[in-house]
Amino acid sequence: MNDPRTIIDTTAMSARQWIVVALMVILNALDGFDVLSSAFAAPGITKEWGIERSALGVVLSAELVGMGFGSILLGGMADRYGRKGAMLTCLFFMAGGMYMASTAGGVTSMVVFRFITGIGIGGMLAATNAVTAESSNSIFRRAAIAAYVAGYPLGAIIGGIAASQWLLPDHGWRAIFLFGAVVTAVVIPVIAWLVPETAAYHATTRNLKGVNQTLSAFGKAPIETLPILDEAAPKPRLTDILSNPKLRPITLLLAFAYTFHSITFYYILKFAVQIVADYPPGYPASEAATVLTWANVGGFMGSLSFGFVMAKLGIRWPTAFTLLIGSVAVASFGLGRESLSAWQWATIITGFFTNAAISGFYAAFARGFPTHARGTGTGFALGVGRLGAAGSPLLAGALFTWLGNDQLLTVSAIMASGSVLALVLFLMLPEKDGDDILAESDKA
Repeated sequence: MNDPRTIIDTTAMSARQWIVVALMVILNALDGFDVLSSAFAAPGITKEWGIERSALGVVLSAELVGMGFGSILLGGMADRYGRKGAMLTCLFFMAGGMYMASTAGGVTSMVVFRFITGIGIGGMLAATNAVTAESSNSIFRRAAIAAYVAGYPLGAIIGGIAASQWLLPDHGWRAIFLFGAVVTAVVIPVIAWLVPETAAYHATTRNLKGVNQTLSAFGKAPIETLPILDEAAPKPRLTDILSNPKLRPITLLLAFAYTFHSITFYYILKFAVQIVADYPPGYPASEAATVLTWANVGGFMGSLSFGFVMAKLGIRWPTAFTLLIGSVAVASFGLGRESLSAWQWATIITGFFTNAAISGFYAAFARGFPTHARGTGTGFALGVGRLGAAGSPLLAGALFTWLGNDQLLTVSAIMASGSVLALVLFLMLPEKDGDDILAESDKA
């Protein structure tokens, strides 16, 4: 056996492999906190700067626009220069952007700083998803990806507790961004020390020494040679995700399905705190922020449990089910609630199903794109998806402005329709690995 990908697939997970997966969960937790930091800070920003919901929507979408650029530009960097280098580069963007956001003096500067943060987050999501998939074996891969996705709401839970119990009451909204900057900076040397470049990436660059270094770090025996390449076969290219007629429809279906679901997903994550703060009788910012924490408690439980569901039932139908139930939950959010605890339960349920669907998408990314273009493909799908993510608070803000803040049910129903469209596109995907599809294409 001289294929490092087969070795990783078929051998038991070592302690170092689990450490790498755990660190990817932590990095995704950082992403979750960094993305939602502006939502936690939203009531304080609105009060201090005296801005309307439409202007707040611009602030809340800034990092999401940046994530689109980062996913495409730095996601490709993960395939061209390596997953590890891409992750470290992204962490510097994130730490710098979060620190600068804590110093923002108005909407314009905040939008710029959040855009910079988003560039780092977007590239990070593409690289860490690839590392999680390529560092776990075939038995635990779906569960590892689900745990990785669960890191996103986990970071928001921890951040929400810190924001509502400590940062907002004692230090104000700027402390949220400063806290994120410090934690992100601390993680940089840990990743540099403990996470090796993946063997799958080294194999695509024909780096035998690098392959054996990673295999050794994971407690695997070295190999003497890499698999022999068929010189007559077409050379794999990063552009295969769009140029190859077999991969192109998969890429576009994944990208646009994720885009539509992101419209629904980020509506709750970005506007729930402001909605609850404004809904009669009104709640202080620190209390309203708890609904986002509970949304992510539901999201954490949904993402984590969904990994076991996918292991038993596959990706296709469980993801379709969560998209359907998630859309219903988001629409029902518009009915309003009589108490803070009722709002919290509403966001728990909504977070459970919408985050479970995100787990399904990430598993589909890892399966649908071939190894040599996994970071590029994931980055492309995430980058296009950020159109929906960035557009979500802008669209919601515009709808509230046009229809009125009292039209919560109408706005919520419109925003929920994104997951329904995502469901239709997701069911059109084939259930095959990207490497197998590419191999079939080469033989044709």
